[in-house]
Amino acid sequence: MLKRLALQFLSLIVLLTYSTIICTAQSTTSDSKDDGKLRIVCFGAHPDDAEYKCGGTAAMWAKLGHHVLLVSVTNGDIGHWKMAGGELAKRRTAESTEVAKRLGVTSKVLDIHDGELLPTLENRKTICKIIREWNADIVISHRPWDYHPDHRYTGILVQDAAFMVTVPFFCPDVPHLKKNPVFLYSSDRFTKPYPFTADVVVAIDSVFDQKVDALTALVSQAFEGGAGGSAERLALVPPASAPQERKAWLHERWARRQGGEANRFREELIRAYGLQIGSKVKYAEAFEICEYGARPSKKRLQELFPFYGAVEK
Repeated sequence: MLKRLALQFLSLIVLLTYSTIICTAQSTTSDSKDDGKLRIVCFGAHPDDAEYKCGGTAAMWAKLGHHVLLVSVTNGDIGHWKMAGGELAKRRTAESTEVAKRLGVTSKVLDIHDGELLPTLENRKTICKIIREWNADIVISHRPWDYHPDHRYTGILVQDAAFMVTVPFFCPDVPHLKKNPVFLYSSDRFTKPYPFTADVVVAIDSVFDQKVDALTALVSQAFEGGAGGSAERLALVPPASAPQERKAWLHERWARRQGGEANRFREELIRAYGLQIGSKVKYAEAFEICEYGARPSKKRLQELFPFYGAVEK
């Protein structure tokens, strides 16, 4: 009996020692990446949301050597009209990985079931740890008012991580951040309880083709239609055997979408880029500052978005 208890105690000591080593390794890895470049985390509810909302801006950060992490808070395992479960989750994770590769960024997909995300303490801690481990300067997410519950709860979870990422004894196994990041919302068209405010509108003309090329990797969503697709809708899409036609088809749709953003926020683009440039921007992505994060000055915003308001060559 005593021998068995002693062995159990020894096993516990080994486990605790291993956990300490892992936590230390995570901290060291984070510190080793502190190369003076910006560090950005873009959260989306599913393995396409961050790519859709932030893909162009992420590519622009990456071209300047900054570090961008695209996080899907669920695994997307019911996001298709014809397949579901582990097979779909693996497929969508692979798609997101390929998109990130084409954008020059990093991808992470959490193993939480699609449609079942809740704003629990456990999930808040998970989000908080991701932000800390990435040592984020900027955090982007959905607003917590959206058509999909996973979108809403992603917004709430990320909101609730603001400030808490700086609290030393909240998730003490991961070193806290010394300063609160700037938290931002990606754009939407919902109006209640209040409409989206475009505090930052980024011209993405220079990377638009790169973004569309990256999004062609999201085959299950971009071409097959995801959960809202059907055999009838798929029949209207150019076949996989004609990749250039498919890409042109997707380019046309995203030109309307990102062009719509540019036109919607034309006034803000002109204010940021000047009349000559701002009036000619074709494609844009927009972000709203969340009041729970750091409150950036105009100068700080320019540092965080070094291409914002700049004349693109």
